[in-house]
Amino acid sequence: MTPTRTTRLERGRGALGPALELVHTGRAPTRAVLTAELGVTRATAGAVAAELEALGLITVDSRPGVAAGTQGRPSHRLSIDPDGPVVLAAQVHADGFRAALVGLGGRIVATEPGALTVEADPAQVLTEVVNAGVRLLRETGRRCLGAGLAVPSAVAEPEGTALNPLHLAWPPGAPVRDIFTRCLAGAGVVGPSGDEPVTGHAANDINLVALAEHRHGAGRGARDLLCVATGHRGVGGALVLDGRLHTGSSGLAMEVGHLTVDPGGRPCHCGGRGCLDVETDPLAFLEAAGREPGPETGMLRRALELLRTGYATDPAVRDAAHLLVDRLGLGLAGLVNILNPDRILLGGLHSALLEVDAERLHAVMGERSLWGRGGSVPVLACALEHSSLVGAAELAWQPVLDDPMAALSG
Repeated sequence: MTPTRTTRLERGRGALGPALELVHTGRAPTRAVLTAELGVTRATAGAVAAELEALGLITVDSRPGVAAGTQGRPSHRLSIDPDGPVVLAAQVHADGFRAALVGLGGRIVATEPGALTVEADPAQVLTEVVNAGVRLLRETGRRCLGAGLAVPSAVAEPEGTALNPLHLAWPPGAPVRDIFTRCLAGAGVVGPSGDEPVTGHAANDINLVALAEHRHGAGRGARDLLCVATGHRGVGGALVLDGRLHTGSSGLAMEVGHLTVDPGGRPCHCGGRGCLDVETDPLAFLEAAGREPGPETGMLRRALELLRTGYATDPAVRDAAHLLVDRLGLGLAGLVNILNPDRILLGGLHSALLEVDAERLHAVMGERSLWGRGGSVPVLACALEHSSLVGAAELAWQPVLDDPMAALSG
């Protein structure tokens, strides 16, 4: 490294993380944009980009093609290195798991599902998760920098315990982060130094959906993003403020599923009645449509299929959809009154309800929110496939984004 480049890099060392995050989230496709976003000189931005390239994280194209009809010399193009390192990401759900290797930019490099009965001991499924990840690492030959796990439960911090895995057999308070880390160590998944095991991270799956969508999907560019989604059962919510996931003082913020939308409604496992969690999930829709719910692990798929095939032709399905839209709109209006988001994302069954009757949803939100402003908040469907996996990867990538040089030196 030349003295001039060393001096520039020393001045820009603090910009390495912000620069990588800009490329990672697609907000700095060129060196010119990077220079403007960082507020540094072109020379310093060039030194920062060169160092990120030397670390194997990005590529710099110094001779990009010139588009027809444009003038001047095009700026260097910045891209994620397609052969760069990855993190191991996994999601556990009621009927098994999915493991993946995820690169920067939220790009899934390889993935493997696993169907099994999730036992009361979290180590059972997490051992299988890590084994699947090890197979993927072996097959791809990629360097692993960390690991993240999405679970269908609130995860308390700083303990990393799954407090209420309601649709899994796990006991309340299971130390999933520590178990995950031990499984990684037992399987020999090492970090950047090549000596120490990678660190395991864990968080609630809907929180991670919101984080992934904000950085790489339908929530990109939002300042205050609210995400509400269904799984096989129940409803979860998450909030991203100023680009950071809002988890509260101990990781338990945004349990929106327990917002009451029908005081005389169904009993909820929280002890209340008529919560969003039991009034707008796949079970509520199937029963309102007069259908037999069947096994829990297939409810979301059956609800989506019924809505797709029956909304236009079956009055019972249409009435059930309208009932859930009204309850969902009431819940979202209350959240708009409290949070004042600039964008709302819906996932699972809720995104399908948005597709069939967005006008009704906006009307209910407008009627029930303060000053009618709720009806004007943009409401979009989540855009990413496997968004919980991408969000789990974001947990593992965060130390690298915070300080790339320190993270990669181990």
